[in-house]
Amino acid sequence: MATPWRKFRWACSACPTPPRSAGDPIKDISYILNVTGYAFGLVVPTDSQLRSWTHFVAWAKANPGKLTYGSTGTLTSPHLTMELIAQKLGLELQHIPYKGSADLAQALVGGHIMAGADSTGFAPLVEAGKLRVLNTWGAERLAKFPDAPTLKELGLNIVQNSPFGIGAPKGTPPAIIKALHDGFKKAMEQEAYKTALARYDMLPMYMSSAGYSQFAQETFLREKALVEKLGLGKPN
Repeated sequence: MATPWRKFRWACSACPTPPRSAGDPIKDISYILNVTGYAFGLVVPTDSQLRSWTHFVAWAKANPGKLTYGSTGTLTSPHLTMELIAQKLGLELQHIPYKGSADLAQALVGGHIMAGADSTGFAPLVEAGKLRVLNTWGAERLAKFPDAPTLKELGLNIVQNSPFGIGAPKGTPPAIIKALHDGFKKAMEQEAYKTALARYDMLPMYMSSAGYSQFAQETFLREKALVEKLGLGKPN
């Protein structure tokens, strides 16, 4: 029989929603701690006529359903966040899901879609002059893209960094949960950890076991409501 601490796993809200057979993300997981989150943004080809977020919104409103944007998959954080933005602004966008960042970037650079919502894996293409960042989704501007405004600066009360961390199977003994929590929290305080995250525009984002559990419940309910409103829920 495997020991409980060999079963802990990442709890990632940026990943596609798992099939129903994967279990209940609230009832079946003991949340240990959150460790970090992604940096997201919206990009367009450099030669795009959508030169700013203002242009993006204006074009979308003038051409309902014609502005195409890609994401790394249906029901991922980039997809749901873009649909939430569209709802708030009364936009009708056309979502094109891709299998991952590489396929999405290829479609963008190739001119097959007009915009892309993704984590900052697009940075090399921005630095190469092939893509332009219209906005980023964190609480503050990213050091790598200081000229790109946040969604909050653009009047949208949205911060999306898809926090993720570590969980164990429900029923894992509290002593093991505490040992794992304390060990990972200590590792998060090391400079090497912070340096490694910075390479990907990420920051340490600690949540305690209780705080992470509450965050997971609130996020699940909020995104479940959005998915149902969009008509994307899986049939029973």
